[in-house]
Amino acid sequence: MNPSQKPLAPLRILRLIASPNGNASESLKLSERILHALTVRAGIRGIELTDIDLNTLSPVDATYAHALAHPSEIATEDQKGTLSRSDQMIILLNACDVLVIATPMHNYSVPSPLKAWIDHVVRVGKTFLSTSKGKVGTLLDRPVYVAVATGGYISGERARQPDFLRPYLSAVLKTIGLNQVHYFTVEGTAKGTDALKTAQKIGYDDVHTFFHEEIEARTHETVA
Repeated sequence: MNPSQKPLAPLRILRLIASPNGNASESLKLSERILHALTVRAGIRGIELTDIDLNTLSPVDATYAHALAHPSEIATEDQKGTLSRSDQMIILLNACDVLVIATPMHNYSVPSPLKAWIDHVVRVGKTFLSTSKGKVGTLLDRPVYVAVATGGYISGERARQPDFLRPYLSAVLKTIGLNQVHYFTVEGTAKGTDALKTAQKIGYDDVHTFFHEEIEARTHETVA
């Protein structure tokens, strides 16, 4: 590198971890494949990873709701404390180049820790505006990669349960301005060891294929 050149800023990745299963979490393992692919794509730029264990995040409360419903009032110390958690989550989201979400499916939808984060960051006047045409997101768009683990099947011929997680999460992220949402799944984690191994291979291969094709497409664009 030329001494006069500034080093490239690392790719800033924010990863949300919603599973209570720690390192045994299948969604976390799948997200590791996504992180590896992003690291390869970043090249010499490298990555800067910030992890948030959403299981440690307190849900919004009455003081938060009151502060949002009465923005003209002077906030009490309790309200400031409640809003500061929301502010912190929004600051971290704004600071990242890429958002990665590692989440299980609970009862057909997002688990409560991920819902708590959503309630903190989907905030009127802060991340979206209410207009005569509906809600308009105020965040700069960026890629979102979601690693989902499900006990049953939500895709293909074996799907026997509803999937409200993906349409809901896409809709709520779009509300704040995030439209580039990509999903990867490990399905059938409760169907036994053999089924899990098959599901892992399918999910991991999907990640590899997606990013390999994306890198190839960028290479062709550069050459052209």
